[in-house]
Amino acid sequence: MPFEICKLTDHAVVDFAATELKKYLRMMMPECGDIAISRVSAPREDAFVLGVMQDLGLDTSEAADIELDDILYVDTTAKGGVIAGSNPRSVLLAVYRFLQENGCRWLYPGIDGEYIPVREIAPTFYHKMADARYRGQCNEGAESQQCMIETIDFTPKIGMNVYMIEFDNPFTYYNEYYNHKDNEANRKKEPVSYDTVKQWKRACECEIERRGLQFHDMGHGWTAEPFGISSIEGWKRVPSDKIPDDVRQYLAYRKASDGTSSRRFCGNVPLNTNVCMSNPAARAKVVKGVADYAVAHTNVAYTHVWLADACNNHCECEECQKMRPADWYMMMMNELDEELTRRGSDARIAFISYVDTMWAPEHVKIKNPRRFALLFAPIARKYLTSLDVASDKGETMPYERNRLRMPKTIEDCYAYLRDWRKLWQGTVFCYEYHFWINQYFDPGAMYFSRRISEDIKSMVKAGIEGLIEDGSQRSFFPNGLSYYVYGHTLFDLSADVDALTRDYFAHAYGEHADFAYEYLKTVTELFDFAYMKGEASTDRTHGKFYDPARKKNMENVITVAENAKKYAVEHTNCPKRVQTVSMQLLAHHADFCAGLAKCMMLKCEAKHEQAAALYHAFFDEFGKRELEIERYYDQYMCKSALRKIFEEQFQTSITQIIG
Repeated sequence: MPFEICKLTDHAVVDFAATELKKYLRMMMPECGDIAISRVSAPREDAFVLGVMQDLGLDTSEAADIELDDILYVDTTAKGGVIAGSNPRSVLLAVYRFLQENGCRWLYPGIDGEYIPVREIAPTFYHKMADARYRGQCNEGAESQQCMIETIDFTPKIGMNVYMIEFDNPFTYYNEYYNHKDNEANRKKEPVSYDTVKQWKRACECEIERRGLQFHDMGHGWTAEPFGISSIEGWKRVPSDKIPDDVRQYLAYRKASDGTSSRRFCGNVPLNTNVCMSNPAARAKVVKGVADYAVAHTNVAYTHVWLADACNNHCECEECQKMRPADWYMMMMNELDEELTRRGSDARIAFISYVDTMWAPEHVKIKNPRRFALLFAPIARKYLTSLDVASDKGETMPYERNRLRMPKTIEDCYAYLRDWRKLWQGTVFCYEYHFWINQYFDPGAMYFSRRISEDIKSMVKAGIEGLIEDGSQRSFFPNGLSYYVYGHTLFDLSADVDALTRDYFAHAYGEHADFAYEYLKTVTELFDFAYMKGEASTDRTHGKFYDPARKKNMENVITVAENAKKYAVEHTNCPKRVQTVSMQLLAHHADFCAGLAKCMMLKCEAKHEQAAALYHAFFDEFGKRELEIERYYDQYMCKSALRKIFEEQFQTSITQIIG
């Protein structure tokens, strides 16, 4: 009897779920013939019936909000049954879960990341609500449109439901890729226009909507754009004498190093410049800008309203000093709520606890918590430990305007969140940075996948309702294990990191799984994340990375990597395309590790100038491969991260924050 798919719920995302189910069923059973898709008004026992649970009479009472909470329900035989969810997006997630239970895996973004077995469908039952409500990622790094589209497609396949795009026009991130920053020696610039990037963002939004994902939008820029100051080129420097006369009055009043005070750009970077938040006219401009945007962009699940980037950049005028920045911020959020209410908009807003606003407000509370969510962004935390949920040992430091020292331990970061919760009992989710620069300090990725698992479990137990990861869309080098662990653990906190690792390696490397595991485990141990972050050396007379005893570790990396390269090349061609790709990546990765280890050998002995020269030469050479592996490897982000090791004097506002 031929297969048939019936849609009980009339919705575009359910339509897409049906076509995805058809595609993968036909791939799994290439001789099964065509699979008809039809719409029905009542369930049938002889077909796969897709729909929201309410239409099927299934209980959704475990969800506090059926639009935001994802319940997956699968009850099928070998020929049909029910595949349902609490909302249209959840139906799509349930389809992917049904396919996963029947042997499918999505290991990397793109066609080459799929593991689709040839097999018959087995009876399947699965019922679970996601343990975290918010599960997703935000664009960062050097991004191409192809990678953006492929990661959007990948998001629901590993159980995630959120995709965020920062900025009204994310030109700054696209520009890093198309101008091939930090790989100019190997790739010619391919400039793209502002208009092209805006079009591409709209295309991304449509792909996000097609899958029913929560679209989170914006972030930084609200302290610039409403005042006619462009943030389209990100953190580009602009001399303060270029500030329009009618705008200067709204900028933060701050003391310069020469002792004079004025209203000017912070470090000549408009995006890092806060406004005079005690000025009602300044707040009104921001409120109008956000309200105009939110009303016009009804496809957005949450509009993120963040203040300026960097820290210690708030207004020092007499009026602003009467309250903390977070108090003025909450006042502005209340004014935004009033304006959105006046316009009849139910737009959701995310405000952020980040750098200076880690210090909670003391006086002003949100009046309408149903509209808002608090985004907790502990950018300064170290990734050496996860939160001890049972401990209250974290401490806060006194607030001292523009002279702050950021919390470094995860327990200290959560101490600041506890202060926030005294005035805010609403939704809290986290903006994390595992896939920003931090991943690159664990070249083997085995340490970091475990840290991600432990972080998620401790954060959700501490009341965090989910995570959005800031990071490169090409965080899959040497493989996608960390993202695999991230997506699956956020959905199900009971997921065991060791079981996920075994599952990932078995499908990504096939019969070579044990070899790949041992190689990457050894590389992780030899490099040592704590050392690569500059946290392990005890003798810092010659710098954070001076440790002659570790030179032997780096020599061992070279030996291990050379053996891995030989093995990977000899066993590249595998039965499954995804395994061939994985072995190709392993060969490239072995060369990367050997080259990086040679650079680190010089750092171990405090030969800083030679190490820096070799670091640049190494990346120029390795960058020749980027075009071949660019879906998985981000040269710009990787080199930028490791610059922290090889150019210890290199500082930006953010590297100052994270130490």
